[in-house]
Amino acid sequence: MKTRSTVMALMLGCPLAAAAQSSVTLYGVADVNVEYVNRVGAVPVATNGFNPGPGDKVFRMASGGLSGSRWGLRGAEDLGAGWQASFVLESGFSLDSGTMQQSGRLFGRQAFVALQRAGIGQLSLGRQYTSIFEALANFSPTAYATQYEPVVLQAGANFREDNTVKYTGQFGPLTARAHWSFGAGLALPQTVGIATPIGGNGEVPGQFRRDTAYGASLAYGTGPFGATIGYDQWNPTIGTSNGTVRKAVVAASYAFGPAKIMGGYRWGQNKNAADVVIQRDDYYWIGANYQVTPAVGLTLEYNYDNVRSLFGNTQVANPWQLAFVANYAFSRRTDVYLSTAYARNAGLMLESLATVYANSLSLGNSYAAANGQRSMVGVALGMRHKF
Repeated sequence: MKTRSTVMALMLGCPLAAAAQSSVTLYGVADVNVEYVNRVGAVPVATNGFNPGPGDKVFRMASGGLSGSRWGLRGAEDLGAGWQASFVLESGFSLDSGTMQQSGRLFGRQAFVALQRAGIGQLSLGRQYTSIFEALANFSPTAYATQYEPVVLQAGANFREDNTVKYTGQFGPLTARAHWSFGAGLALPQTVGIATPIGGNGEVPGQFRRDTAYGASLAYGTGPFGATIGYDQWNPTIGTSNGTVRKAVVAASYAFGPAKIMGGYRWGQNKNAADVVIQRDDYYWIGANYQVTPAVGLTLEYNYDNVRSLFGNTQVANPWQLAFVANYAFSRRTDVYLSTAYARNAGLMLESLATVYANSLSLGNSYAAANGQRSMVGVALGMRHKF
């Protein structure tokens, strides 16, 4: 829904002159489903003695299956001579309960202001997605579906960061991105095997590197072929110092007729505050989209993580997952879907100590495997409306 600046100024109580020659768009997604998951345990944190407990099946309503539920405001103003100012304010919420997500932030998904010009690029400041996350968006078969996509394992728990300066440039078929965060603003609680919480608010006086983050990516797309490369680093608080979380990726896609195949590889290495490697893995994914009819779409995705070392353990059983999505579109805005996944040697979304259970903590629904369990199945039937 697009509203002229005069109407928005009246609604927001702003002077009309301040909004001259501007436009503001209200947009959003409402996505909710009913889900079944088996062998679910509790996220192992201090309050439960780091014990996931016995497994059991669960039937629940969940917000966000194919897309995270959200609403947002996007505005732009033509400044002349090819320059444009813009902003994005995007709030995530749980449709099943009406509560805010992203740790209760008002605009937890995105909140930034930008200045751009064609041929030069865009400079944006605020809470934003990382370069590597945006670079991989077109190479994720399920398009970063909220349920079952191993997004934390792939792009990192820090895929959104506070206090970020970001550059985006579009040069024909090539898109370049680079960002720097003065303080990522991500805090993960202490969990089994980890002696202290990880991360924090950052921007600590006298400790410039603490909680900083940065990355860059290049994406190429022309005709049926696409490819991307990227690097991401987060320096989270650990105790009174910081560690390093590093990722590098390469991915490609090819479309033919009603089908598109895509896949990629992500290298990962995490170190503690003493510069000792605490995690090293190689993550792979491959999948395909097939548009059976204009209304019916199918998606299949396989994910595999080769865990070379995890807190000194070099004999970790490698987790893998197979996911399938079928959706039917009633219109451009409304569709229904069936989403299902099977994970082995981890919970759904490949949730485990390797992800610090960040998916479950963020969504508010546990996908942690219970004691003694090595597999998990999830099935969700839902509806999504875009506005």
